[in-house]
Amino acid sequence: MVHERRMGRVIDGRWVDWAIARIEADFTRSADTHLIPLSMPALPGIAIYLKDESSHPTGSLKHRLARSLFLHALCSGWIGEGTCIVEASSGSTAVSEAYFARMLGLPFVAVIPATTAQEKIAAIEALGGTCHKVTDPGAVYGEAQRLADARGGHYMDQFTFAERATDWRGNSNIAESIFAQMVREPAPVPTWIVCGAGTGGTSATLGRFVRYHRHTTQICLADPEASVFHRHWHDRAVRTTQGACSLIEGIGRPRVEPSFVPSVIDRVEVVSDAASIAAARALSRHLGRRVGGSTGTNLVACARLAHEMARNGIDGSIVTILCDSGDRYGSTCFNDDWLAARGIAIAEEEARMDLFLASGRLTEPCDA
Repeated sequence: MVHERRMGRVIDGRWVDWAIARIEADFTRSADTHLIPLSMPALPGIAIYLKDESSHPTGSLKHRLARSLFLHALCSGWIGEGTCIVEASSGSTAVSEAYFARMLGLPFVAVIPATTAQEKIAAIEALGGTCHKVTDPGAVYGEAQRLADARGGHYMDQFTFAERATDWRGNSNIAESIFAQMVREPAPVPTWIVCGAGTGGTSATLGRFVRYHRHTTQICLADPEASVFHRHWHDRAVRTTQGACSLIEGIGRPRVEPSFVPSVIDRVEVVSDAASIAAARALSRHLGRRVGGSTGTNLVACARLAHEMARNGIDGSIVTILCDSGDRYGSTCFNDDWLAARGIAIAEEEARMDLFLASGRLTEPCDA
């Protein structure tokens, strides 16, 4: 059995069958990620939960995406034995794709911004991948396509295919997992689910899932200040932004990615890099283990929503995503010298988040 591939190459269907079986076996061996209740006794009527995606084999939410992208590409006839896989990434997706590429015996190249945390680069290389650094983060797309074409390989293009590679109706996606794990909680249907956007695939999956299953849950996007997504949500004509990119790796983009679906998002909370990093540090102390900067972004949005609910006498639950471990950011977000070199002061924001976690109160400017 053969499958025709782009560029006239013939794909051995037997190898594709084997590759799909390998990925499915890996999924069957994996347990689901935990849903962690955040201890908030000061807000007895409001429960906050963290969907801990750091427990995946590759340590982040992007493990789900990478698995879906590989299956999508295999079933589309785009990957065969020996195909070089190329991806544009800020790090975590590349780590996860390197894992699946090694599983299938495929070469893997990650096109990443030169500012990517060294811990992520080391993880990609440890899994057999090669890192190709670019100075301009906006150049990763074109450079990834160029490299794939030059090597006769396949550019995975997470930014285009994230929202279509995942079955948003169910089939073990993150939304289905959240609602299954919430079923015995006091407020089993969340008032809010909070997530960030890098490709936009997760927010698209969550938003479509709650509509398809007719849940009352609303989707809140937590977005860095430098990102274009919140600007595009407010004004569809805005598709790019200029200036420095966010320091929060994995979320926030300078252009509207093809996988971003603004119409499934009910609310947007814009979060500064300083507030995100401060919240990540405060939550790390609260949990007794490090979480990444994008989890901090999510937490700031959760705090604003919880504060608003409490002020209005609304009980319910909020679910957000613990995207990855803070151990990947020891040289960046958790490094005081790195912050000082970039003029990032977090003391006031850190104190505000510590206060919220201890008392449920949120002071200005976090609740602005």
